[in-house]
Amino acid sequence: MAKLFSIGEVLIDFIPLEKGVALKDVLSFERAPGGAPANVAAAVAKFGQESVMISKLGLDAFGDFLVGKLAEVGVNTDFILRTDEANTALAFVSLKEDGERDFSFYRNPSADLLLDASELNENMFGQGDFLHFCSVDLVESPMKYTHEKAIDLVKSKHGIISFDPNVRLPLWEKKEDCRRTILEFLPKAHIVKVSDEELEFITGIPEEKEALNSLFRGDVEVVIYTQGAKGATVLTKDTELFKQGFQVDAVDTTGAGDAFIGGFLTVLIKNKTGKGNLKEFVEKNSEELLMFANASGALTTANKGGINALPSIEEIEELSK
Repeated sequence: MAKLFSIGEVLIDFIPLEKGVALKDVLSFERAPGGAPANVAAAVAKFGQESVMISKLGLDAFGDFLVGKLAEVGVNTDFILRTDEANTALAFVSLKEDGERDFSFYRNPSADLLLDASELNENMFGQGDFLHFCSVDLVESPMKYTHEKAIDLVKSKHGIISFDPNVRLPLWEKKEDCRRTILEFLPKAHIVKVSDEELEFITGIPEEKEALNSLFRGDVEVVIYTQGAKGATVLTKDTELFKQGFQVDAVDTTGAGDAFIGGFLTVLIKNKTGKGNLKEFVEKNSEELLMFANASGALTTANKGGINALPSIEEIEELSK
């Protein structure tokens, strides 16, 4: 059975104990394990498939906490290295009344950015494994080139590459650097997930349909377009299906998109989807994929944090009946 490898940042999200307060006015926070790639690895593990996290953490208490939390939900942490050259990344989050977020990051650099391509275990990947990544750790750093090597290694094993840009502009010196880097890595992926808030920024195209079609470049076979609580659309070059989202009382949207793509990838892995039949499987099973993914994302917003808020597979199946 194929495994999911997720590469990138693992960090602490400090979530405010009050909503509707600007970050500068928040008095108290609670810590939650996070980082988009880590959230995806945790989701896949919690949903019953094997997942592995590739990253680097500081030799500090926060690093210890994160390794323990990932292991607790079933993520293989054997390839999370530790260093005393930098600290584990932190993110402070303020929550608006609707559960949407504002971020302030502490990572200049953080330990995850120091993972060097030479430290990657080239024998870790098996035939047909999946690799998921985001854009936060594609800033100019050793980690950017570790991503390139990991992608090449997984492709050499006929695996599937999944990319969620997950745009976080405060982490980039210039907006155009972020956009250019996303467009550099996008053609390397087979599956691309993009939100309605990111589409025009990434593509530079205001018209939605034209912008979505422009994402089919390089190796891209499947595009997933998410629109928050409204729902999501999955597209191939030949088909398109929209599925309305599930309505829940949102407390915190942190990690909802990660739970969504984690659910989507879980269905692919569970059904032994490979590089040779990815497009065909998605076209035939778009409804099942979106039902499970939408339910995964929606239920995650009902609680605070990313990993801590992930629902059980039973809860997802109940909601998506």
